[in-house]
Amino acid sequence: MPDHPVVLTLLAMQRQNWEQGVAMHALLDLGQRSLAARLACDSVVHQSPDGRLGTIGNERGSVNSAACFEGVVRLGLSDAAHRQLDWIVTRAPRAADGTLYHLLDAPEVWADTVYMVVPMLAFAGHPDKAIHQAEVHRDRLCRDGLYAAADTRPQLWGTGSGWVAAGLARAIHHDPDLGAPLAAHAREVLDACLARRRPDGLFGNVLDDPASFREANLAQMLAYAAYTGVNDGWLPASYAAKAASLRAAVAPMVFDGLVTSVCGAPTFDRPGTSAEAQAFYLLAEAAAG
Repeated sequence: MPDHPVVLTLLAMQRQNWEQGVAMHALLDLGQRSLAARLACDSVVHQSPDGRLGTIGNERGSVNSAACFEGVVRLGLSDAAHRQLDWIVTRAPRAADGTLYHLLDAPEVWADTVYMVVPMLAFAGHPDKAIHQAEVHRDRLCRDGLYAAADTRPQLWGTGSGWVAAGLARAIHHDPDLGAPLAAHAREVLDACLARRRPDGLFGNVLDDPASFREANLAQMLAYAAYTGVNDGWLPASYAAKAASLRAAVAPMVFDGLVTSVCGAPTFDRPGTSAEAQAFYLLAEAAAG
């Protein structure tokens, strides 16, 4: 598995802290604990004084570092994990109702935050806090099962809904008791996205804009969520076929281990490539297995 071309390409890419975290999730799910350990150790090397893991340069993100938490805990780096958890639970910027802001320097609510913090809180044994973040983000960003990118960017960004579907699925996987409050909404997001598939089986970057560019990572995120839901028993078995169809649609976009035609780094506003897309290819593969 370490010579898997998608793994090799992922490891060759520069990664911000959320990409480091999602890469750890993929490697852990594939059983590649030794590789995940190397990523976890480096996220601790780059832990900021306030507790955010994997911060590099002038990192504006307040919650992205939470994606590194699971890997750091699983590899036994408990002191670093405690500082990260304390940041999210008690000190990260938030609205009066507790909704976590995505950035340090602006009161913005982003769909991405659901993946960064809801699985982390579930894994850390804080189910009430996990449910609260899922609910307040839904209330602020969700329209008919689809998510705006942020409260300041109302476009129905495909990857935003993907972050939510995948984040809820991973949270329920960590704590099956979260299925009752979260599974119905995860299925709602999956179904709303699937209704927007294009004839090639993929999606537009903006789900309700037929002119937006073709985007493949949402298909991988949904495949991961669907397989996880079937495996964990909160989705009907028929969703496995939907997940397989999504993966099949992505396959022609992969060249020598590089997943293309995704919302591209570093600005995520044009087609390109990204470490997160590499990781979600692997997460979907692991869940399919």
